[in-house]
Amino acid sequence: MLNALKMGTAARTKKAGGRRWLKWLLLGPLLLVVLVQLYFFLMILWWTQFNPGSTSMMRQQLSVLREKNPDAKLEQAWVPYARISNNLKRAVIASEDANFAEHDGVDWDALEKAYERNNKRHKVVGGGSTITQQLAKNLFLSGSRNYLRKGQELVIAYMLEAVMSKQRILEIYLNVVEFGRGVFGAEAAARHYYRIPAANLSASQAARLAVMLPNPRYYDDHRRTNYLARRTAIIQRRMNAADLP
Repeated sequence: MLNALKMGTAARTKKAGGRRWLKWLLLGPLLLVVLVQLYFFLMILWWTQFNPGSTSMMRQQLSVLREKNPDAKLEQAWVPYARISNNLKRAVIASEDANFAEHDGVDWDALEKAYERNNKRHKVVGGGSTITQQLAKNLFLSGSRNYLRKGQELVIAYMLEAVMSKQRILEIYLNVVEFGRGVFGAEAAARHYYRIPAANLSASQAARLAVMLPNPRYYDDHRRTNYLARRTAIIQRRMNAADLP
């Protein structure tokens, strides 16, 4: 009788232990996801007041550059919003996100069109990302193209819009976005391509830089393509219609 009770107690203990492991097996990944999102949000709160020293995209590209040259360094210098030419602000909005001043971080119409294009080509070729989404990717994520990364990008974009002004989002974006091979931010781009500060960029210079953004490393090596010239002229015509935050 006593042995039977002991065996029953042991069986129940073992069963309870198994349930606990199953609970943690199910809840563990969820807890990890929550902690990662909390980390992202706390970093975004910090960046409302302080400038990012580097981004995920910067670190990735520096690592790539150092595979060939261990002494490689990035070109990047932070400048405040007021010291970035309005021409560049308008050009980037006109080229990358015409509805920047209106949306809440995500342009669902653009996303739907991108999804349709991707389905036709049976691969992810474009994301329909807003400036806020691009900033989310640059700050925290990789350059890979898949729907899991896109989902995380959307979450971070809403976090950014929840705590930052449009002006702050654009200021950070223009200081960290990639403009060429190892070239990040408006100031470095203006000096790399035109030997002038970002505050002095003309309309045509700004439009050309904005057009380079979807494929900056390619255009850093191919600066005189017909497409680049045509697209620059189009963006320059659209710049006056771009609303600045």
